Amino acid sequence: MPNDQAIPNTGTRSTLVPSVKTFLDEHPNLHLGGKDFHAERRDHLEIFGFHNLPKQAQAPIGHVHFDGVRGRHGTIPVRLFYPRSYDNSTGASKKKFPALIYFHGGGYTVGSVDEFENGLRLLAEAAEIITIGVEYRLAPEWPFPTQLDEYEDVLSWTRSPSGARLGIDPERVLGGGDSAGGNMTAGLSLRLKDEGKQPLQGQVLLYPEARLPFDTPAASENNSGYYLECNGIFSFADHYLPRAPYKSGSDTADMGYTYYPPAHRYVSPGMQAPEKLEGLPPAAVFTCGFDPLRDVGVEFAGKLRKAGNRVAWMHYPGLTHGFLQMAPWSGDAARAVQDVGRLVGEMSGRTEVLN
Repeated sequence: MPNDQAIPNTGTRSTLVPSVKTFLDEHPNLHLGGKDFHAERRDHLEIFGFHNLPKQAQAPIGHVHFDGVRGRHGTIPVRLFYPRSYDNSTGASKKKFPALIYFHGGGYTVGSVDEFENGLRLLAEAAEIITIGVEYRLAPEWPFPTQLDEYEDVLSWTRSPSGARLGIDPERVLGGGDSAGGNMTAGLSLRLKDEGKQPLQGQVLLYPEARLPFDTPAASENNSGYYLECNGIFSFADHYLPRAPYKSGSDTADMGYTYYPPAHRYVSPGMQAPEKLEGLPPAAVFTCGFDPLRDVGVEFAGKLRKAGNRVAWMHYPGLTHGFLQMAPWSGDAARAVQDVGRLVGEMSGRTEVLN
């Protein structure tokens, strides 16, 4: 995993690649953070849902397994994507594959595994890894820290006999996600470290929402018109954080209610000083030029590196937020996904046959 490239203070953008521009022009109503999130949930499924893609655009895979994890907030549906290199005939007891737990993006309030299935299939094949799409509970119905709880519950499941029966190597489990999912991956990595628990083998962060981007050049350059609406990011954060019931002169702790400020280290990992980010798993960070989150992702990669962590950073000046989902419509986006898969494969150690 490369660790010698310089990480600047901010990212850059060049020219929006024609295939992505065409996709955005053909779907003018597709926004993230641009309107009511209930409508956005429907719009995203209608366009990105795997079942709605033309057959020729659906990425091939070895096989798909549907399962459920008994978590502390209830059952968590999970979907496992096995690459074609996984030879199920040898038996799960003989061959173990690394796994990538993937928490999808969508501003904590939008999204489903259906919308990310194609990308997770591509990653599984490119990395020769089992990718696990998690149907975690969405905000605002389920606010923070529900999602981190469910992330950890799925992680524990992959390292249990249940995961072993499905061919997962418990010592090679990575975590990853895009946008809000990248935020939650970084947040969980910090929480596991603080609690002295076994870490993820690596963290894969696609255009992560490391912190709110109100003070960056990218937030001004890409405020609107490039799929992710910058002003909507603040609304998503508002949905994600629980609100303490107001009572004059009260202490929220006395009311049995935990209040998490926006600067909390598991909510805004990118706001933390480098010395507060030491001892974390290796990270692969991917950023895009036409993304209001561009600079907070670059900033977080730099802080992780300054803290002494291994970091690989890749930047795509002509792509937008959401390239994982746009791969069926854009060769440039598809090639970026292949880059992600190659790095994930390096981080995971790929396959291993056990005696």
